[in-house]
Amino acid sequence: MSTHEELGAAGQRFDVADAAPLLLDAQGVVTSWTRGAQRLLAYPASEVVGTKASGLLSEEDAARVPELAERCRRDGGWAGLLTARRKDGQPVRVMVRITPAVEPGGVPHWLVLLSDVSGARGWDMSRAVLEQMVTESPVGIAIVDTDLRCVWSNAALERYGGGSPAQRLGRRLAEIQPGIDSEGIETQMRRVLQTGRPVVGYEHVGQVRSAPHRETAHMMSFTRLDDDQGHPMGVYYTVVDITERHRARQRLALLDRAGEQIGRSLDIVRTAQELADVAVQGFADFVSVDLLESVLRGAEPEPGPRSDTERVPLRRAGHQSVDPGVPEAVVQIGDVATYLAGSPPVRCLTTGRPWRAEELDPLARKWATGIPGDRAATFLELGLHSGMIVPIRARGDTMGVTTFFRRRRQDPFDEDDLSLAEDLVSRAAVCVDNARRYTRERSAALVLQRSLLPHRLPEQDAVEVAACYRPADELTGLGGDWYDLIPLSGARVALVVGEVPGHGIDAAAAMGRLRTAVHTLAALDLPPEEVLAHLDDLVARTVGEEGERPGVAAAAGEQAVGSGCVYVVYDPVDGRCTMAAAGHPAPAVVLPDGTAGFVDLPQGPPLGAGGPPFEAVELALAEGSTLALHTDGLLAYGDDDGNLAADRERLRRTLEQPSSSLGAHCRSVVDALVPARPHDDVALLMARTRLLGDDRVAAWNLAADPTVVADARKEATRQLTEWGLQELAFTTELVVSELVTNAIRHAEGPIRLRLIRDRALICEVSDCSATAPHLRHPRVTDEGGRGLLLVSQFNQRWGTRFVPGGKVIWAEQPLTDPSG
Repeated sequence: MSTHEELGAAGQRFDVADAAPLLLDAQGVVTSWTRGAQRLLAYPASEVVGTKASGLLSEEDAARVPELAERCRRDGGWAGLLTARRKDGQPVRVMVRITPAVEPGGVPHWLVLLSDVSGARGWDMSRAVLEQMVTESPVGIAIVDTDLRCVWSNAALERYGGGSPAQRLGRRLAEIQPGIDSEGIETQMRRVLQTGRPVVGYEHVGQVRSAPHRETAHMMSFTRLDDDQGHPMGVYYTVVDITERHRARQRLALLDRAGEQIGRSLDIVRTAQELADVAVQGFADFVSVDLLESVLRGAEPEPGPRSDTERVPLRRAGHQSVDPGVPEAVVQIGDVATYLAGSPPVRCLTTGRPWRAEELDPLARKWATGIPGDRAATFLELGLHSGMIVPIRARGDTMGVTTFFRRRRQDPFDEDDLSLAEDLVSRAAVCVDNARRYTRERSAALVLQRSLLPHRLPEQDAVEVAACYRPADELTGLGGDWYDLIPLSGARVALVVGEVPGHGIDAAAAMGRLRTAVHTLAALDLPPEEVLAHLDDLVARTVGEEGERPGVAAAAGEQAVGSGCVYVVYDPVDGRCTMAAAGHPAPAVVLPDGTAGFVDLPQGPPLGAGGPPFEAVELALAEGSTLALHTDGLLAYGDDDGNLAADRERLRRTLEQPSSSLGAHCRSVVDALVPARPHDDVALLMARTRLLGDDRVAAWNLAADPTVVADARKEATRQLTEWGLQELAFTTELVVSELVTNAIRHAEGPIRLRLIRDRALICEVSDCSATAPHLRHPRVTDEGGRGLLLVSQFNQRWGTRFVPGGKVIWAEQPLTDPSG
C-alpha cells in the first residue's frame, strides 16, 4: 500500500453502520466475529474465532502484518486498504480501520472495521467528508426539495448573488434571483423530478444580482436525489460561470456573420451598411460608418490632414441601431458631417489608431459641425454612455471611421470589445477597399463604354430606330455588348449588334476595336458575309500578333475571341434586307400586322474561332416591318433552364405586345424580359422599315454611246426641276456627265443612271465592269483625268460599291433645303 493511500485513508472517518466490525487480541488473534464480517467474507464464526487475522488476508498483505502491528502500537491505530480472501478464495478489496479497544481489567484488544470497496465508486466517505467537499467546492452547488425550495447551498453560490446559504433556505429561485429566467430553470428541475433523467450542460444567459449591468452566462446541471425507497427527495444542481466562454463564442459568431454578410456586393455604400447591420447584432446599440468622399467615388483615399488641427468632412455611408428608425443618428445616410479638429474621429483618421471611452461625457455634443439644430443633441439626450471609434484601414490607407456606441447595454466597452471591433472593421475594410477599387474600375469601364457606344444614332430616312442598353450589375461588371446604325451609300443603312465575351475594361476595349473595325468595313460597302469574314480575320490576326509579344498582355485581342455579331443591310428603295451572323442570335421580325417571328439565319462561327465561311440571307420586308436585333442576354432570364425555344417564344410574345411608340416598345421589351440589375449586359436595337416612294427615286437605262451623255444631263435636270432642286442642276449635270462618260469609256454592257432624293441628293451610275475608278491629281499640262477630282470637290461623299454583275459609282451632295 502506498504512503498516499495510507495517509488518505488515515484521514477518513467511516460510518460504523457501513462497516463490518471484528475484534483482535494483542497477538492479532480473532476473538470476536460479527454477522457483518460473515456477510463480507463468508466465514462462519466457528472457523475464524481463535485464528490469526493474517489468515484472512492475501499472501502479500499477510506478510505486512508484523509491520502494521508495530505501527498500530506506535501510532495508536491505522487505516488503509488491504486485500482479504473470501472463503471461496476470491479476493476482496476492503477498507480497514484499526483502533485500540480496552476491556475492563486492562487487557488490550484491537477493534477492526472492514468496508467492501470493490463495487463502490470510490472510498466510502463519511458525511463530514462529503460536506467538506461540497461546501468548499469552487463550483456553485445547491439542493432544492420537491417544491423547488432551497434546502441547502454552498458558499461558492454566493458569488452569483442571492445571499448566503442561510438566506437562501426555503426560498424559490425567483425570490433569490429576481429577473433571472427562473421559469426556464425550474422547468428543467421539474423534468428531472418527473423522469429521473439528469440534465447536463443547460446554459442560462441573462443578468444576475452579482452583475446587474452586464450579461452573464452559466452552465447548469440537474440530478434527482432519491431516498432509500427510490422516492424523489429533491434536485441537486451545480452552477458554473461560463461568461468568458460565452463572450468568446459571441465574438466568433459575430466575426462569422461578418464574413457571411459583409461584402456580398461590390457597392461601397451597401458594404458600409452591412458593416453597421452586423455590428448591432449583440455587440453595439448604435453604429455609424463614415467614409471619405474620394473613397465613395472609387478614387484613392485623399491624404489625411497632417495633424488633428484641421476639420475633416466625411460622408455617412451607413448606420444602424437596435431601435427602429435609428433615433441616435444626427447625420443621415448620404449627408456630409464635418468633424471638428481634435475630435476623436479626426484623431483616428490622422493616427490610424482606435479610440475608446468607457464613459462618454454626458453633456458633450457630437463631434461634427453642420448638423441641423434639432439633431445636435448631447450624448445624454441621445442616451449614449460608452463609445469606440475604429479607423477603416486597408492596404495602408485610411478610408474612414466606424463608430460604436452603447445605449441599452449598461456595461461599457472594454479592451476585449475594442479588439473585437478592430477585427470586425479590419475584415470589413478589405471589402470596402475592394468595392472602392471595383467602383473605380467600373467607372472607368463605364466611361470607356459610353464613349465607344453611339451617343445618338444617325438621322436617316431608311428606318425608324430605337435602342436600349442595360449594363450588368456591379458584381458582374460591364460587358462588351454594343449596337450601331451606319448610313451606307444609296440611302441604305447597316444595322449592327454585337457582343464581346467577358466583362470589365478589357471587354469594353475589345468592343471598341470591333465597333471601329465594323465602321471601317461598312465604309467599303461590303456585303454582310464579307464584313464578318474580315472581322474574323482581324480578331484571329490580333490574337496572333499580341501572343508573339512576350511580357505584353493580350487582353483586348484575346477578349474578342468568341465575340458574336449580326450585320444587317437594309435598302429602302426596294425594301430588301441582307444579313449574316457570327455566333449571334438571329434577329426577330415584327410584321406590320403585329405578328412576330425569327429569321431563319444560318449561324456562322464566333469571331476568331475559325470554321466554315459565313452565309447571308436576303429577304423582302414590307414597309412598317420591325427588325429586332438583340444580344443573347435578352433571352437569359426565363424559367426554362436555358431552353432556347422557350426563351425565343417569350421574346416573340413580348414583341407582339402593342405600344405607343417604337422607343416605348423597345424599353418595354427589355423591362419585361430583363431584371433591373442583370448579370449580363443586354442590347436591343429595333428598326421599323420605310420605303422611298417612286416620287423620290428616278432611274434611266443608257446605251454605251457617247451621244447619250447629253440626254442623261437633260433627264437629270428635268427630274431636279420636278423635285424643286433646280439649284443643284449645275453640279448634278457635271457629276452625271463625268460618271456616265467614264462608264461608256471604260465599261462594257448596259449603263444605268439613278437619282435618289433622300437627306442628300444621290447620283448613281452602274455598269457591268468590275474595275474601280481611281482618283488622280493631274498636272497642268494633262488634257484629262480631272473628272473624279471634280466630282470629289463638288460632292460631300463619293465612292464605289461592287454588286453582283458589276459596280456602282455614287456621289452625294447636300440638299440646299434640308426639308426638301
